[in-house]
Formats: sequence, C-alpha cells, structure tokens
Amino acid sequence: MGAADSIATLSERTTIPGNQGLAAGDAERRAQEIFRPYHDCIRAELDRRLASGRAPILVAMHSFTPVFLDVPRPWHAGVLFNRDARLAEPLLGLLRAEGDLVVGCNEPYAANDLCDFSVVHHGEGRGVAHVEIEIRQDLIAEEAGQAAWAARLARLLPLAASSASPAPRG
Repeated sequence: MGAADSIATLSERTTIPGNQGLAAGDAERRAQEIFRPYHDCIRAELDRRLASGRAPILVAMHSFTPVFLDVPRPWHAGVLFNRDARLAEPLLGLLRAEGDLVVGCNEPYAANDLCDFSVVHHGEGRGVAHVEIEIRQDLIAEEAGQAAWAARLARLLPLAASSASPAPRG
C-alpha cells in the first residue's frame, strides 16, 4: 500500500473511470475496506500456522494478458520473486521440466519492493517461503484450463516446497 500506482488510472490503453481523480479519503476507505482486511487475513493465517509449528508457504496467484501494448507475450506462466528465490527456483525448474510450457523467470513482470506487497511483506518480511505465479489469461479463461492449471500446481507446489532451502538467515 502507498505505491503511487496502487490505484491505477490506466491499464494498458484503457482508462479506469472509477480511479480517475480519486480523493485521498476515497483511497483510504478502499484500503480500510479491501486492502487491510485481505492482508490481515493472510497475516492471521500465517501466524496460526507458525504457532502450530507448521512451516507455511505463501503463493500469490495472478494472471496476465496474452498481448500487451500490441506485443504478444510468449510465456504460458511466470514465476516471480524478489530477493528470496528458495521456493521460486525449484518451482521454475519443475514447470520448465513439464516440457510443454514457456515459463518466464520474473517475466512478464519482476517482483520488487514497490509493487509486490504480499510476497515482500508476508513472505520476505517474515522469512516465509513464497512465490508469485502469473498465468496467461487465455490459458485459464475456461473451466478446463483452470482445472488443468490447478492440478498442475497442486502436483508441483508440494515438490517445490519440499526441495526449497531453509529460511535465509538475516
């Protein structure tokens, strides 16, 4: 929260009318109604799992358009991370080993402190193994694609988590 583009006024070439000229009070109300409860829920679940002695992992899921500013995107999926790649690297290797995917490493976006609150705050900030996964929207537009990706990730994420290195010291 607090990033200049956290309430985007333009998406590619499309103006977002509801975000134009948004007053500070309206932005704060959105934060109170949406942003904070969402992150409070993540924090509470991580706290619960850590208190029970279970080592949690955090997986942030997003999707991306197949074409951006008239440029086709070749990736089927992207695996994103900032400084801590201990879960991302094994998952990246597993996805690439599937043989039928083009998988980007920090593509089509790169995770960073300014635009990736969840993985930076809840993952890196707490030493929790984490990854951000981007899936191309045309691959999950229909139920069959959603089910295929769900099955793939349900199979691969436990393998990636089991081979992830221990928490970094810091």
